[in-house]
Amino acid sequence: MVAAGQPAVRLPVLVVGESLVDVVDRGYVEPSATGDGQPEATRTRRIDRHPGGSPANVALGLARLGHDVRFATRLGRDEDGALVRAHLEADGVRLAEGSIVDEPTSTATATLDATGAATYVFDLHWDLPEVDLTGVAHLHTGSIGATLAPGAAKVHAAFLAAVAAGATTSYDPNLRPRIMGSPDDERPGVEALVAASDVVKASDEDLAWLYPGQAADDVVRRWAGLGPALVVVTRGEQGATATRSSAPDELLAIAPRPVTVVDTVGAGDAFMSGLLSGLLDAGLLGGRTARQALRDADPEQVHEALSRAVWTSSVTCGRAGAQPPTRAELTAATAHHRLP
Repeated sequence: MVAAGQPAVRLPVLVVGESLVDVVDRGYVEPSATGDGQPEATRTRRIDRHPGGSPANVALGLARLGHDVRFATRLGRDEDGALVRAHLEADGVRLAEGSIVDEPTSTATATLDATGAATYVFDLHWDLPEVDLTGVAHLHTGSIGATLAPGAAKVHAAFLAAVAAGATTSYDPNLRPRIMGSPDDERPGVEALVAASDVVKASDEDLAWLYPGQAADDVVRRWAGLGPALVVVTRGEQGATATRSSAPDELLAIAPRPVTVVDTVGAGDAFMSGLLSGLLDAGLLGGRTARQALRDADPEQVHEALSRAVWTSSVTCGRAGAQPPTRAELTAATAHHRLP
C-alpha cells in the first residue's frame, strides 16, 4: 500500500458534521471476589463513555495519520463537550470557529451484542456554524450531519460551495434508520451528495436499507454514473469492493485483515479516514488537478488506498471505542503482519 511510514501529505482538509459521545452499554459484568474470597452479591452494569460521531471519528483518524484537519461541528460547553474537544485537539484536530455552543452535547447510546457489533439510540441536537472554506483542498461529510435538520441544509450548501471552489469532496452516508425518514424520504438527499462527490464510501447495510431488494453492485454502478470517480462498499467480514467511474464494470476487491474484535464502534469511520489518507498521499485528492488524477488513476493506485483503509479499520476493531491508529501504529501493524 501507499507507505504509511512516509510523512503525510499536509493539504488542508475540512471535515463537516456531528460530534457526540458514544455511551457504550457493555452489559452486566460478572461479580468478582471480595477481600475474603466470597463473590459479590450483585452484578454491575458496565457503561463506558467515548468521544464519537462519524465525521468526528474521520477527522480524528485523518489527524492521527498525520493530515492537516479542521472540523466544523457542534459541541456543548458541558462535560461531554469537554471530553470530545480534548479528545480531538490532543491529536491535532482544530475546531472551526462557532463549533462550541451553550446547548448540550449530543449522545449515542450503543448496545453491544455477543460479537461486539453495536446498535444505537440517539439524543441529538444538530446545527452548524457558518462554514469557512478558505484554503480548503478537500472536504468530507456524512452520516447524521448530512441528514438531520436544521444543520443538514448548511452541510449541503458547504459541500456544493467547496466543489465550486475547486476542492475535492468525499461522502459517507453512514445511515441511521432509527432517526431518519423512510428510504424514499432519504434517497434524494443521499444521491445529491453522491453526485457532488469525488469519493463515496457506503456499507452494504446502508445500500440494503436505502435500496431494498436491489443488488449492491447494481446500486454502486448507478452511483458511479452520477458523478463520483470512486465508489467503495464495505462488506464487513468480506472486506470491501470499489468501482471507478472510468471502468464501472471492473470491480476492485480487497480482503479483510485478521483481527480479534473488541467492538466495531467507529470501524467504518476508520476505514474512511484510511481511504482518504491513502488517496491524499497518492496525490489523488486535494484540488482540481487531483480530481482529474483520481479519474485517471489505475487500479493499483486505488487498491493501495483501499489496503490502507482496511488496515486502519482492522486496528480500530481491536480496540474499545472509536480509537483509530496513529501513522506509527498503522506502520507497525502492517510491518508485523508481513514478518515470517
